[in-house]
Amino acid sequence: MAKKESTFLNMTLTLFIITAVAAVALGYVYNITKEPIQKAKDKKLKTAINIVVPGADKGTIEIETVKIEGKDLFIYTVSIDDKIIGTAINSFSNNGFGGLVRVMVGFDENGKIIDSDVLEHKETPGLGDKSSKSVSNWNEQFKKMDISIMKDKTLKVSKDGGEVDAITAATITSRAYCDAIQRAWTVYVETIDDNSQQKETTETEIIEENTLETKTVDIVEPNEGGNDNE
Repeated sequence: MAKKESTFLNMTLTLFIITAVAAVALGYVYNITKEPIQKAKDKKLKTAINIVVPGADKGTIEIETVKIEGKDLFIYTVSIDDKIIGTAINSFSNNGFGGLVRVMVGFDENGKIIDSDVLEHKETPGLGDKSSKSVSNWNEQFKKMDISIMKDKTLKVSKDGGEVDAITAATITSRAYCDAIQRAWTVYVETIDDNSQQKETTETEIIEENTLETKTVDIVEPNEGGNDNE
């Protein structure tokens, strides 16, 4: 009986040692890879901002974070020599065929779309993924669009009476893309445009070197006007 108890204790001790060693090793690997992973994420983000606001890589970027529907919407104000050259907004829609779709969209000083691209999606390969520049040029049609002069100031696909040609066989994805841009434009108008009219501004933080830090700000949640469902 004593032998069995001894064997059980040995097995328990061995298991504990193995688990402890694995935990230490995992922590070590995490610590040495955390910084390179963060740098890679920062580089990808800066590249995305530079696509929708050309020249962003040569300027400074101020960040504001707005919470909408429990998710973060990031506003990047790009300046060169203290002059704003554009605003990039990392927006989202929950209405994609595969759920969440994140879109980076840039606006000029007049609120017109400079460019846009998908940051994150789970859409069908060969169909919904055509919303990405890496797959097709579908989203080129959004360049220079001015939502403020559209009917009801709402970005819609042509099937819904709008001006956007939907991706063939991927109307849901197309609507989600429009929804994300609509949400970004609404926030742009209610925050960035207000600031440009010399109203009270919100303190922001500046991107320095390879580190991106955000400051959450409290604003009145905007009313959404482009949440179209198929």
